[in-house]
Amino acid sequence: MNILTMSQTLFYILEQQPDAEKATIYLRQQADVFQQNPQTATFYRVFVSIPRFTGKQVLEVSPDMAFALERIRPHFTVTGWTRDRLARVWWLLQLPADDETAYVKTITELFKTAELNELVALYSALPVLEYPEAWRFQGTEGIRNNIADVQSAIMLHNPYPMEYFDEAAWNQLVLKAFFTDKDITQIIGLHERKNARLAQTLADYAAERRAAGRSLPANIDLLMN
Repeated sequence: MNILTMSQTLFYILEQQPDAEKATIYLRQQADVFQQNPQTATFYRVFVSIPRFTGKQVLEVSPDMAFALERIRPHFTVTGWTRDRLARVWWLLQLPADDETAYVKTITELFKTAELNELVALYSALPVLEYPEAWRFQGTEGIRNNIADVQSAIMLHNPYPMEYFDEAAWNQLVLKAFFTDKDITQIIGLHERKNARLAQTLADYAAERRAAGRSLPANIDLLMN
């Protein structure tokens, strides 16, 4: 994936939102300051402050822009996102990535201190961050999180788990999606990552629910064959 092209495309989507001038001026100014003097404190400050300038309205994404994102990064979408979520993902792409240790440390610290909406943005960004293998632990932590919006950010419409989770972590994601009533048809790679161990676990789960007189989760049959 071309980081520069993705960054430019995300910013263009933000520019196209109604009354987005305040947000885009602020973000351009902060990006210029950060590029001239890339201080970690500045990076954190802007990441936290973004909603005050962008607002939290749901994005308007044209079919053309959705298609453009898909071409840059297959299976990546911002449809249904809020403005602050998109701007935060864009801001993460401004972080210099020439030093892997510093890059991973800087973003990992954000994961440790993030509030709800910040976590949603961070998990949404996993498919477009550099050094994707470095984020496996953070990805699996998102599955263990009990906040619905955070779970959805990593489980649904997110290609990262399909591409980088091992079988155990993948199976945990699918099971947690069933346990928390997520729409599993929105999981990227659901059919490609089908496996015998998951099928058996789901069959056992289905049998327990039948024995208890409970209905089965929607679409569980898709993965039990």
